[in-house]
Amino acid sequence: MPRVAYSEAERKQIRQDLIQAGLDLMAEKGIQHTTVEQVYKKVGISRSFFYSFFPAKEDLVVEALYLQQPKILAFAKKLMADPALEWKDVVGKFLQTCCYGEKNGIAVLTIAEQQILFRRLSPESYDLFRQKQRALFGNLLECFGIVSSPQRIDLFTNLSLTVMVIRRAIPQSLPLFVPEAVDETVAVQIQAVVDCLERMKAADSLT
Repeated sequence: MPRVAYSEAERKQIRQDLIQAGLDLMAEKGIQHTTVEQVYKKVGISRSFFYSFFPAKEDLVVEALYLQQPKILAFAKKLMADPALEWKDVVGKFLQTCCYGEKNGIAVLTIAEQQILFRRLSPESYDLFRQKQRALFGNLLECFGIVSSPQRIDLFTNLSLTVMVIRRAIPQSLPLFVPEAVDETVAVQIQAVVDCLERMKAADSLT
């Protein structure tokens, strides 16, 4: 017989379990191929109980992305602390790991997923998402030893997400791109981002 009452602490834990399960499935299968049913079954609750925590799948997606952010920053810090890696190798490896997120347990939004999420978010949720996104990329710049500013954060965000989105979009969303050259294309783009950040770092050393 299903339970009909849960303590506040139990509900809090179940909500956290749902977010973690959602993130794990999204990183493995992609956001579009992760269903609400997969998530609530993994946690062991009913569909109706799931919707008492999240009104829609998109609300879970946002929370899962928020959960992922400190993990991404921790990964960057771990790379920076590796004495065997040069600075450029750290940044390059970080970006490459994110670009191939499905192989590394990182959920990356495709073009279609971004469009769906944007349409479903309320203006308040969108503003909060932007704030958290800017905070993450600003912290990443600081982690890489680069002074962050609004302009630098915005540029780094766009450059990084461009590489990740391009990698995920070929050939499904960008059928005129050549799929056989996707890995080399990503490598060239990553190097361009690394070079850009290196120029920022060099400029900081002159001030």
